[in-house]
Amino acid sequence: MAIQKILCCCGSGLGSSLMVEMQIQDVLNELGVSGVEVEHSTVSDVTPGAADLFIVARDLEDFIASIPEDEKIVLSNILDKDEMKEKLTEKFGL
Repeated sequence: MAIQKILCCCGSGLGSSLMVEMQIQDVLNELGVSGVEVEHSTVSDVTPGAADLFIVARDLEDFIASIPEDEKIVLSNILDKDEMKEKLTEKFGL
């Protein structure tokens, strides 16, 4: 799967999802990955096909249950950049 769009989701679509979006952009730059659109939104916007990869915190995992496992990342700690880097590295096959 070619990842062209990542959607970071939280309950309101403003706070933590924006913070995760900024961290993801940093990690993608560190990994040398370009051409990927990263956006933040509310979990109510999660629908299959809305993005190639959805990222949420563990407490919101149930909201993206309809999304296939290979199209989502569930973070145990949204502040843990190492966890984010590890999971993105795996998803991008790096």
